[in-house]
Amino acid sequence: MDPIAFRLGPLTVHWYGVLIVCGFVAGLWLASRRCLRDGLAPEAVADGGVWILVGAIVGARIFHVVMYWETDFARRPVWEIFAIWHGGLVYYGGLLGGALATVLYARQRNVPLWKLADAFAPSIALGQFFGRIGCFLQGCCYGRPTTLACGVRFPEGTTPHAGAVHPTQLYEAALNLALFGFLAWQYRRKRFAGETFACYLVGYAVLRFCVEFFRGDYEGRYLGWATPGQVTSMVVLAAGLVLWWRRSGRSTAAGGAVE
Repeated sequence: MDPIAFRLGPLTVHWYGVLIVCGFVAGLWLASRRCLRDGLAPEAVADGGVWILVGAIVGARIFHVVMYWETDFARRPVWEIFAIWHGGLVYYGGLLGGALATVLYARQRNVPLWKLADAFAPSIALGQFFGRIGCFLQGCCYGRPTTLACGVRFPEGTTPHAGAVHPTQLYEAALNLALFGFLAWQYRRKRFAGETFACYLVGYAVLRFCVEFFRGDYEGRYLGWATPGQVTSMVVLAAGLVLWWRRSGRSTAAGGAVE
């Protein structure tokens, strides 16, 4: 596989970046159509998408730099910190950055926060589907060595494993596509604002926790078994359950209103 999509003179365009853009455009378009069910203006969602994109990229890159400082950045030029086209975005950092950007945008534009979050929730899962395909082509986020038929071999030098490894990028891509389908279905049946986003947090935390058992790109683990992604998944799972509980409680107190 070749991580480079094409070259335009001195400019090298990587598949990772191309797929991130595809995921963003597809997700934003669907969210702008989906939001009509909640009475939100498509323009408000489109404008919010730009804020979310910037916040997500900044948050994802900061998390990656912090987590891999010693191995990837300490002995390299400072400008490598900003070279996101080489890959290196930690999803949970992007989720936090995107969430903060959403809160700021909703307050500044006076847009209902939880309705906005619900409109974007299925699109986030769809964007992750594209993103993980990009990870596969980039050769990052690879899995543990395996002898199973599903194992893949990356070009020599791209991973520390000479043999086949679990294609964890494709595992997660497939699960995110399924999660997208479920959330799109659930959005049309939600009972209160914030429910779809809470379902996304719970659903993604569970699937990510499971996929992490097959990841092979971590140097250290907590308590001898848990990856950083699994620890964060447990936090996100708890946050999703608490959000669902609090929002459903408010809906019951208000007599079943969605708002």
